[in-house]
Amino acid sequence: MELTVSPTEGPLLAVSDLSVEFHRKGQRPVRAVDGVSFTVDAGEVVGLVGESGCGKSVTALAITGLLPQRGVRVGGQARFAGTDLLTLDRRSRRDLRGREIAMVFQDPISSLNPVVPVGVQVAEVLTRHRNMTRRQARSTAAELLDRVGIPDPQRRLKEYPHQLSGGMRQRALIAMAVACQPRLLIADEPTTALDVTIQAQILELLKELVQEIGTALIMITHDLGIVAGMCDRVNVLYAGRVVETADRRALFAHPHHPYTVGLLRSIPRLDGARGERLTPIPGSVRDLLPWQEGCAYAPRCTRRSEECLDGLPALVEEPDGRAYRCIHPERAGGPTRDTVRVGA
Repeated sequence: MELTVSPTEGPLLAVSDLSVEFHRKGQRPVRAVDGVSFTVDAGEVVGLVGESGCGKSVTALAITGLLPQRGVRVGGQARFAGTDLLTLDRRSRRDLRGREIAMVFQDPISSLNPVVPVGVQVAEVLTRHRNMTRRQARSTAAELLDRVGIPDPQRRLKEYPHQLSGGMRQRALIAMAVACQPRLLIADEPTTALDVTIQAQILELLKELVQEIGTALIMITHDLGIVAGMCDRVNVLYAGRVVETADRRALFAHPHHPYTVGLLRSIPRLDGARGERLTPIPGSVRDLLPWQEGCAYAPRCTRRSEECLDGLPALVEEPDGRAYRCIHPERAGGPTRDTVRVGA
């Protein structure tokens, strides 16, 4: 029996205190996600932003139930239209994935089966979740490939992933993801390893599809330029926790957390003086403290004090919906919205 998810009031997805711990024999557990909370409304585009290793992709894999069964401990809640995804059995999760929730992975060449034609892989989603016949699924698969901008879709249906360019493979993945018009689409670095022109085309395609089918989108990226052009709301992650949440325009105009300020200041500016040096964030993501001992960002922060090392910083929530986890927030003088051009 298929799992049915009914529309409910409130957020489409509400993630609360999500944690993910990896266990290996003879080694200390590694907590990749440490109390992440955020919401996604129907039709909204929400960004998860941060450097590699901050827990963005693991968060998405935990929500969709794609983490390994062994050596992983997942806690918290991820309520999708009122149903806690973390408590579902494997069969119920499979029924939900592809039909209600879909994901576009960052590496299309490893996400597609190399020995199965692209058309069969796209059609499989349709036969599995929409109960189409093979003939109907093949016809619809060709329409989907055409919809995502792949030329000569009938011929491409017979081709294998290695016969397609990187951009075409990513488009094929997007076609598979939107085949059942899911209510939630998760895009995990969808433009990685693509050239700038193809990146722009893929992002524009995602924008159009979100507007056409009215789905919600979680955009996982480290590129603040993508965030500026696509997202309605932004969650900045560091060391497995959300350190700042804000509306896109408010975040770029007046970032509060020093990590957000550092990310914005490290972006090249077209209006900068010739030869002007970038301002990188000192240290690396390995330089951190456990959240229980203090602010994880403290070893890299230029505003740190002894207070920052005295336990987990409290989450400060403001009336406009902004929230941040910092004792010494940046109130003025930080990057302005001109640092990165904010889309309309």
